[in-house]
Amino acid sequence: MTQMNREWAIAKLKRFLAIAAVKHVGPPPGVISAGSYQFVNPKDDVQAAAQIAEQILDRVLPSWRTADWEEARRPMWRHREAANRAIGLLEAEQELQENLGSGAPQLDAATLHPWVWGSVAGLWSSGHFREAIGAAARAVNAQSQAKLGRRDASEARLLGDAFSTNAPAPGHPRLRLSTDDGGDTFKNRHDGAGNFARGVYSAIRNPIAHEEGEELEENEALEHLAAFSILARWVDAATVETV
Repeated sequence: MTQMNREWAIAKLKRFLAIAAVKHVGPPPGVISAGSYQFVNPKDDVQAAAQIAEQILDRVLPSWRTADWEEARRPMWRHREAANRAIGLLEAEQELQENLGSGAPQLDAATLHPWVWGSVAGLWSSGHFREAIGAAARAVNAQSQAKLGRRDASEARLLGDAFSTNAPAPGHPRLRLSTDDGGDTFKNRHDGAGNFARGVYSAIRNPIAHEEGEELEENEALEHLAAFSILARWVDAATVETV
């Protein structure tokens, strides 16, 4: 039911039920019978409304055409029962998602790299999300400086240089995620890591540090933390190559 206009679908199904209303017609005088049911509205109107209802039902209740429902044995009554069931499901959709969950995977902040989560847990619990992002960025930078033994550069400049595919030089050790075998994979991994580092510091850390604004939404802040967690894992896992 993703991307479905729930309110529109409910309205169309309710309109179908109204148009497809039936009435009981008793037997003629002198005839012993339970009578029959007839549509209140012209059959053409019922069929036109059913065309739209069927498309909605195919999305909401894919098995409605073959479901073993008792009332569904009568003509068009399967449509009516399916419409009632679909309306109930659509109206309860939000409540069901809130209580049963969407089924989508959830990111647990505690599983982020310890350089990141270990530096922001206190800030996060107090709702200081913007400050927590800054603290994570500083923590990753500090750990990177310590691993590389450098204090002359920091953040984007430091890691952009460290992930360079150039050979190490005096004062410029490199971070290696794999052995240089002369292939494209080595170059792509290290160019990508360097660009990623420049990106998270330039596009996430710097605006947060230099712009004052409203507090970040928690889900947006968590995505930012996850970006720094990826960078932290690369730095932590990399070996240092020196001259």
